[in-house]
Amino acid sequence: MSHPAAERPKRAVNVCVSTDLLDAGRRARVNLSALLERALTEELVLLKRFQWLEENALAIAAYNVHVEQWGTFYGSRRSSG
Repeated sequence: MSHPAAERPKRAVNVCVSTDLLDAGRRARVNLSALLERALTEELVLLKRFQWLEENALAIAAYNVHVEQWGTFYGSRRSSG
């Protein structure tokens, strides 16, 4: 079961950030923990998409060949009816 972000267990981590960037973030009152969680979540979503595309590349290619030859499934049904 997924927990809302505020209720998830937290763990302290060490990260290295350039000094000037960290200073600017602190001056702007950026919540570094929240920023890291958002950025990590977005990155994981992207990686999952790329993984799905890679795992399904053969099926996607086969479907594209079918569409080139016969049109889309929707288009095929529509043109025959």
